[in-house]
Amino acid sequence: MTTTEWITDIILVLVVFRQLREGRLDLKTFLIPLGIVAFVAYSYLGAIPMAGNDLVLIGTLMAVGAVLGVAGGVYTRIRVAGEHLLIKAGVVSALLWIVGMSARMGFQVWVQNGGGAADVARFSATNHITSSQAWVAAFVLMALTEVVTRLATIFVRSRMVAHQQHPATATRSASALDRTA
Repeated sequence: MTTTEWITDIILVLVVFRQLREGRLDLKTFLIPLGIVAFVAYSYLGAIPMAGNDLVLIGTLMAVGAVLGVAGGVYTRIRVAGEHLLIKAGVVSALLWIVGMSARMGFQVWVQNGGGAADVARFSATNHITSSQAWVAAFVLMALTEVVTRLATIFVRSRMVAHQQHPATATRSASALDRTA
């Protein structure tokens, strides 16, 4: 792994640790993780291979990312404090995020430095995965899916929390969130 890859992965892990401390749900809550995965996608995601079972691999890892993302969003606490929504990632949410990140990082280290390249090549040939780009696309899209589904879950839950807390002012709270998020 390159230094840039290590730094990017560490920053993504630190994003969730930042949320272990309760803070205001605002635009940064959504834009920072989206910006990081957009950078990663731009940097590493070329053409998406579609031959053989490449799309099956990509779809499978995207599904894993979606499950991790939704579960991470569900295990993030959201509450109303005055006119603001506050967010705090729970231990389960943080662990799910770390599991996803560690799986991607561990796979990459194992393939590049741990002797896993021959095993992955054999698996790929046996299962009609046509190139290493399919693996890159699968893991990048897994991360992107995990981030987007986590944030979407948090967004939907924040609307529900705001409505449950103040049904009469839910429209006003929703518009305040729209301005900040």
